[in-house]
Amino acid sequence: MQQTVRDLVDLSPVLAEVGERFTAAGFQIHLVGGSVRDALLAAASGAGRPGSGTVPGDLDLTTDARPEQTLEVLRGWAGSTWNTGIAFGTVGADVRGTRLEITTFRADRYDRESRNPEVAWGDSLDDDLARRDFSVNAMAVSLGPDRTVTDPFGGLGDLIRRRLRTPGSAEDSFADDPLRMLRAVRFVAQLGLVPDDDVLRAMTAMSAELGRITAERVQAELSKTLLQDSPRAALELFVETGLADVVLPELSALRMEIDEHHQHKDVYSHSLTVLDQAIELEKADPDPGSPDLVLRLAALLHDIGKPATRRHESKGRVSFHHHEVVGAKLVRKRLMALKYPKDVVEAVSRLTFLHLRFHGYGRGEWTDSAVRRYVTDAGDLLPRLHKLVRSDCTTRNRRRATALAETYDSLEARIAELSAAEDLARVRPDLDGNAIMELLGLPPGPEVGRAWRFLKELRLERGPLDPAEAEEALRAWWAAQQR
Repeated sequence: MQQTVRDLVDLSPVLAEVGERFTAAGFQIHLVGGSVRDALLAAASGAGRPGSGTVPGDLDLTTDARPEQTLEVLRGWAGSTWNTGIAFGTVGADVRGTRLEITTFRADRYDRESRNPEVAWGDSLDDDLARRDFSVNAMAVSLGPDRTVTDPFGGLGDLIRRRLRTPGSAEDSFADDPLRMLRAVRFVAQLGLVPDDDVLRAMTAMSAELGRITAERVQAELSKTLLQDSPRAALELFVETGLADVVLPELSALRMEIDEHHQHKDVYSHSLTVLDQAIELEKADPDPGSPDLVLRLAALLHDIGKPATRRHESKGRVSFHHHEVVGAKLVRKRLMALKYPKDVVEAVSRLTFLHLRFHGYGRGEWTDSAVRRYVTDAGDLLPRLHKLVRSDCTTRNRRRATALAETYDSLEARIAELSAAEDLARVRPDLDGNAIMELLGLPPGPEVGRAWRFLKELRLERGPLDPAEAEEALRAWWAAQQR
């Protein structure tokens, strides 16, 4: 497998050249990080030696050269360089489309109150690797002539055994940087690794330390986890260790709730199943936005309003009336706290609010007006709403599941029929603002807006009208307003 990493280096002319330049200048230079790990993981998985498409676009390197010496070695060779990370020993370079981040050996110390290190240069590759988060990321391959692979903490063996360990004490590692606990969660999903007992104990005991990390960094790790192919096991670890209690307590709270049909152990398990099914639907019908963070957040969080709306009914039943309304508010508040972009917050909140509406469809009793409103309220979220609603069916009763799927097929068919006859994607009044002002003799102002909203409601209720019908209805409405 070490030959696999050497092959990876040899496949990249840029790596070969940077190795020659640093060696000629009398410095060590090593490839480190995910590219080494992933090449070895591919070999351990039976994928064999890397092919020509295996070399990633961004590569992490480490060197004993100081940052100013690194800049000198790169002078006249790299297409461009940047030093925004130079205070932390990192020099960036672009060489024919390959992005390099070259960092001086580090021997940092952390104050353990923030996650900001006291930067100190190191002189040893092993010491530099010792400060990395996990053993599987603490491997290096020399870019010198011998292509030596350095693995002082058994990262290769851990990859083969699918084990997640820290180079030193897990408690010390997480105390230095609590974000590493969320990275552990992500690596469960991304790499299929299983944390060892020391890592699990430290994550559980130190979960509150995650409160030291900025919301932006937490959000980035959570999103990366959700965007993996199979995030369920990682999310279970996230909840079981108490990390979710710190940054997403609404998810942990779902373990206390039993869903109203008693089809699942709890709403938490139901939500994870909905996420699994949404991912499968997404894979079956991918689009340029896949993997879809909005859909996955909505699938995971669509029921977070249930704990606050839980009511015990007669005959031992439990209800969660209006949990979609409460849930939409909770989703907006939590995602804003995690610094998600406004468009993501609004989309996930809207999907949460709308996810139950289909259940009023019954056996197709909706009028065309109700179908129009469903489409209009969903707007450009309609394809995601389709996936979310279908994923929300987790009953183990095969007959009921089939009936629900067929009913939703019926709704989609009706949407398609109406869309063929009308422009459901852009439902607008049959008269625009200028026509309204001319017909009613109004200047621009709030009364024109009221008239426009009346006509839109009329359009949703009755479908497209010819101009004469719209004008007659508007005059009648306006006359009623003047009484």
